Amino acid sequence: MRSTSVALAALLVALSSAHAQGNRFPLPPKDWPSPVMDRQPYAYLLLDRLERRWQRGQDANVLDAQGWFGGDYHKLWLKAEAERTGGTTEDGEVQLLYAGLIRPFWYLQAGLRSETRPGPTQNSAVIGIQGMAPYEFDFEGALYLRGGRISGRFEAEVDQLLAQRWILQPRIETNFAGASDRERGIGTGFTDVQLGLRLRYEIRREIAPYIGISWTRRLGDTADIARGRGDRVTGRGVVLGLRLWY
Repeated sequence: MRSTSVALAALLVALSSAHAQGNRFPLPPKDWPSPVMDRQPYAYLLLDRLERRWQRGQDANVLDAQGWFGGDYHKLWLKAEAERTGGTTEDGEVQLLYAGLIRPFWYLQAGLRSETRPGPTQNSAVIGIQGMAPYEFDFEGALYLRGGRISGRFEAEVDQLLAQRWILQPRIETNFAGASDRERGIGTGFTDVQLGLRLRYEIRREIAPYIGISWTRRLGDTADIARGRGDRVTGRGVVLGLRLWY
């Protein structure tokens, strides 16, 4: 109690002295550590899906990764997705984006996307939003603009904690196109929907193998184009993969 009184008295003396010197607060002792920078840039990399999918007639390897570099308010964001079937890359794209914080947990993104597969390569402007919706849903939505044509993608997933290290993750993704592109097998409107359910075990927070199931279906005009080519419209499969972040 006495030490507290002495400390308060010392503080009052310091304040009085600062006021007498023109309202200048006394500097901290020289041996104090330097203040922490509140805009320190950081780097983050997430391999959300690095998996093998077993599906009748369509076994595939899937990569879905993203990472960023920056601070709390501004980031340089990189996204990459690829899918290989039968030794051939069926889908592949890279996005380079600027992301700015517009409200807590939500970023507005803008930049470029390059689709390398299905060929030929196409480049698009991107504007999107990414963040955490109510009930801790991770949401991504983007519009792609190329030569007056517009397309888009929406994704959502949520982590359900079953135990300390066991996590169940439902996931949904859908794509749409404002104009058809028969060379790529794409029709007008919503083109497909993909549903997934993955159960992962976190060996460490950064390393988590998982097993799950997936269901995909082409929709509307895209489904009609697939039928005309003799391709499957609906697919179901089992997935085994690894989720990593750094």
